[in-house]
Amino acid sequence: MKKANLLTLLIVLGMVLGALYGQFLLYGCEEPITGSHWTKTAGDLTLIRPLKLLVIPLIFFSVVAGITRIGDPSKLGRLGIATLGYYFATMLIAVVIGTTLVSLIQPGELPEDVRMSVIAEGQSAFQGDSGLKGKVEGQSMGGAWTNILKQVIPSNVIEEMAAGRPLGLIVFAMMLGLALAAGGSRTQVARDFFDAGFEGLMILIQWVIWLTPIGVFFLLAWTVGKIGMAELIGPLGSYMGVVFVGLLFHMLVVLPLVLWMFTGINPYGFMSKMKPALLTAFGTDSSSATLPVTMETAELEAGCSKRASNFVLPLGSTINMDGTALYEAVAVVFLFQLYGIDLSMSELLIVVITATLAAVGAAGIPSAGLVTMVIVIAAVNGSLESAGLALPVAAIGVILGVDRILDMCRTTVNVWGDAVGARIMTRLAPDDPSTGE
Repeated sequence: MKKANLLTLLIVLGMVLGALYGQFLLYGCEEPITGSHWTKTAGDLTLIRPLKLLVIPLIFFSVVAGITRIGDPSKLGRLGIATLGYYFATMLIAVVIGTTLVSLIQPGELPEDVRMSVIAEGQSAFQGDSGLKGKVEGQSMGGAWTNILKQVIPSNVIEEMAAGRPLGLIVFAMMLGLALAAGGSRTQVARDFFDAGFEGLMILIQWVIWLTPIGVFFLLAWTVGKIGMAELIGPLGSYMGVVFVGLLFHMLVVLPLVLWMFTGINPYGFMSKMKPALLTAFGTDSSSATLPVTMETAELEAGCSKRASNFVLPLGSTINMDGTALYEAVAVVFLFQLYGIDLSMSELLIVVITATLAAVGAAGIPSAGLVTMVIVIAAVNGSLESAGLALPVAAIGVILGVDRILDMCRTTVNVWGDAVGARIMTRLAPDDPSTGE
């Protein structure tokens, strides 16, 4: 059995056993399942922390090495424009899908007694989560974009690295890569250093990846033990169903169609090769933490070029959020429905635009999907102001209980979107057949 297939089998086994352990041995027990529970701590120590340890060095070395390999600045310009165009187009499509589904199915149209019970529980959950309340206070579209611009132009790149903020590091690495490429023979030693450092990191990643089944077991046990399978069929089941259907449609129909149109390859064969990265994304709930696995799988198993992967994947893990954009659109419209506020076509258009932009604005913000959702709610509230209607921010508490499982699903779609982008951009930035770079 190939190593990749064995790893996939072990990850799936870890997920199944973790879900069973969480449901039958943790859910409903006397000890409350919190963020400090031993299963969450074990998952962090065995998988999340080792992967996050590699993220910042990997981004730095991969982007610098990738830019120097591309060489010609005109090629980099075409690659950059095409990559950003792909990111925004697919996010916009995802938001339209989510908005259409939630408007047609209307999961927020619950019986009055059930609706009021869900609202009361949600407000109580929000008031009890002081951490989330602190994060969402003062959120606005302008604030989100200011946050991005400050990250793009940092005053201290070492501080950005220490804080784990990748956007400024990517920009600095791109500039350094261009300078090293322009230096010719004078900077050859530095280019060789970054190439060798990147190859060494890839070897280290291959070692760490074998911890994935163990880490996924603990993380799934914690997630299921905290939420319980019963939540899937409770009052929020319809809302979750809409999100699931939207994510599946985007993942299994839209992105494969885009990949086939631009490359002509079998998209589902490519998806099969990317299984280790997709399963890791589902288990870890983090695009950034999954980045080492995504890059290793894309290059060694899925046929993506090093040049494209080194540029597209680190950038995608920061700003390309198809799943998050779709989820935010569904969640916001669902909450307005739950509170009895009907949205017109103009308000739905505001949801489409702001959810797309807010998904990009999630870069560097903890609990990104929930926090930037406030931006979308504020934009729609502004449109409804003349009618004296508004959705309270505390409404976010309604979806807190099931957010973890949805976050795992949307992260998987985010990573899949990055991988599809890397495979498409391989056509613009193929590796040199004589050197393999």
